[in-house]
Amino acid sequence: MSILLTAALSYLLGSIPFGFLLVRIFRGQDIRRTGSGNIGATNVARSSPILGMLTLLLDALKGLAAVALARTFFPGQSGLLEIAALFAVIGHIFPVWLKFRGGKGVATGLGAFATLAPYTILVMVGLFAAVVLVFRYISLGSIVAVTLFPFLAWLLHDYGDAVLDLVVMAIVAMLIVAKHHQNIHRLLSGTEPRFQLKHESGPA
Repeated sequence: MSILLTAALSYLLGSIPFGFLLVRIFRGQDIRRTGSGNIGATNVARSSPILGMLTLLLDALKGLAAVALARTFFPGQSGLLEIAALFAVIGHIFPVWLKFRGGKGVATGLGAFATLAPYTILVMVGLFAAVVLVFRYISLGSIVAVTLFPFLAWLLHDYGDAVLDLVVMAIVAMLIVAKHHQNIHRLLSGTEPRFQLKHESGPA
């Protein structure tokens, strides 16, 4: 029962479409009809940098909250924190409120694993920043950092000695990279727009 409750609550938390809600409330727009149509922070930032930053923060916090609630309600139960992290990301990528068409899960995954693999998250953030600084592709930075996430956690021994942690990290990484399939195609074809902190109409 605790597994089902954790999965359900984490999914519902993860499925809160903050990017969609913020743009709708403060700008009266449907973010799905602008830019790439994605509800994540990058696309939101193209309409409003401030709302983009707020979306990033809230998306990360809902992942963090899912794990924190699992830890609070079911302390000491093996595997529940990992399940909370996984389903928070699934909720963000496939939100029931938006016909299962959500964001890409990077920020939510970042928040979800912030307390489960903190050293790895710090390395990932640095790696992401370095790639974006050099190449100016948000998507490339995300893909590189997420792809290396399970390996870095294993290398740094930052997974609590639980194989389940590494398995969940690998699943989350595959989901997020798969969600970037259009970005990967554009990167390979040379048509991926470089990130600029101002309004753009290009995909993200």
